[in-house]
Amino acid sequence: MPRLPRRLTLRPAVRPVLCLLPLALVLVVAVRHRSVLAEGFGQLRSAEWPWLVAAAAATCLTWVAAAVTRQGAVVERLPARRLLATQFAAGAANHLLPTGLGAGAVNLRFMTVCGVPLARSSAALALYLLAEGVARLALLLGLLIAFPDALRVDGLLPEGAVGPLLLGVAVALCAALTVLALVRRLRTAVLSFLRTAFGEARSVHTRPSRALALWGGSLAFPLLQAAGLASVGRALGLSVSPTHMMIAYLAATIAVAMVPTPGGIGSVEAALVVALVAAGGPVAVATAVVLGYRIITVWLPLLPGALTLGALVRWKVI
Repeated sequence: MPRLPRRLTLRPAVRPVLCLLPLALVLVVAVRHRSVLAEGFGQLRSAEWPWLVAAAAATCLTWVAAAVTRQGAVVERLPARRLLATQFAAGAANHLLPTGLGAGAVNLRFMTVCGVPLARSSAALALYLLAEGVARLALLLGLLIAFPDALRVDGLLPEGAVGPLLLGVAVALCAALTVLALVRRLRTAVLSFLRTAFGEARSVHTRPSRALALWGGSLAFPLLQAAGLASVGRALGLSVSPTHMMIAYLAATIAVAMVPTPGGIGSVEAALVVALVAAGGPVAVATAVVLGYRIITVWLPLLPGALTLGALVRWKVI
């Protein structure tokens, strides 16, 4: 089996393009969604600002939680300040590729630059995604057990839509397994990756500090995101309890993870509005809450995150 390179390298001609790409992306996204930004800012004028500050603080803490989780997924000690800056920059990179692939690419590059072999960096990335997904799903199930009436989903799905949806998922899964069974080279690559991933997971869980960082950060990250939404809801007077808003957020983000849109733009907003309405909120106020939340968590950090991403590329941190 060929040896994997210890570090990924960028050609000098590519670096200036990567530095300018995030700034161009900010301009394109802002122009395409200028009406959304204007409406959201208009709603925020009548909001209670202390709650908006709390939402911004929760958003900042999500980057800390992500950094802690990333450190917990790898045995080597990563430089803390650069790791935190990378998580902030990864938010801007997330708008380049769908479903978190941008952040994954940035963190993969960061780990290889720090000297972690590419195979183990990929395994650490997979472990992070697995832990974050398991933690998010566990939180949702636990809260739904404690508050079974938090979401009223009657009427949200068209009649008879559940059966075809489940059938489509089953067909896609069978097709993936069939391709894996028939293509030997792909099967060999997948099995090799799984062996590396399981080995990395065992190494991480033999160190209590790493396991605590991995699972503690994975639980803190969605809780802080949900707390930010609940804070915006309180700021705009949404008639839904904070706990129910958190449940709505977790349900919406789990559902939207299957929709491959860059940064979740469009799909996240729609899913959050539907979830808040299902939790008992009026449509108009729920829409304003989602707009305010996305402005705080996506639009305001986008330009600083893009500048940070460009600086990290220029300084060869990633």
